[in-house]
Amino acid sequence: MNINEVIVVEGNHDLAKLKAVDSRLDVMITNGSSVSEETKRLLKKLNEQRGLILMLDPDAPGEKIRKEINAFVGHTKHIFLQKNKCIDNIKQKVGIEHASLTDIKEALLNHVVELKKPDALWTMQMLVKLNLTGTVEAKRRRLKVSEALKIGHCNAKTFMHRLNMLEVSELELLKVIK
Repeated sequence: MNINEVIVVEGNHDLAKLKAVDSRLDVMITNGSSVSEETKRLLKKLNEQRGLILMLDPDAPGEKIRKEINAFVGHTKHIFLQKNKCIDNIKQKVGIEHASLTDIKEALLNHVVELKKPDALWTMQMLVKLNLTGTVEAKRRRLKVSEALKIGHCNAKTFMHRLNMLEVSELELLKVIK
């Protein structure tokens, strides 16, 4: 595996899982949802020198960390693992540490996405017209599209933001919806 960027995860168990996939990966941990100023400064320096790939848990704290790091360090790359692939079936906990080695390796090889500064192609009104928000079925439909595009499940506002950052075309989105 040839990844030059530093991969950012939440904790030591996530780090161990990535090292089990490939011991040569450079991985940095945030130590949970409260990212220290010292860690953010180091991440900023690493991002400037090598780039970062954020591979955080597919839950609310993971999303909070993702936003906090991006706000501080600037542009990064991302991997969004599907929540159903990150659930501990016994304790019902969510985390990268619970994903299989195969799913993690596949994500590292094929699902690194680069989120760009968005031009507002997508609006909430457009998502309403496509039944991706504002209806009983919207959450299920967004989940299907999120999984197909490998952008992580999220609420409608974050979903719209990610579509814009990835510059997903109307044609591409309609293909996934159908």
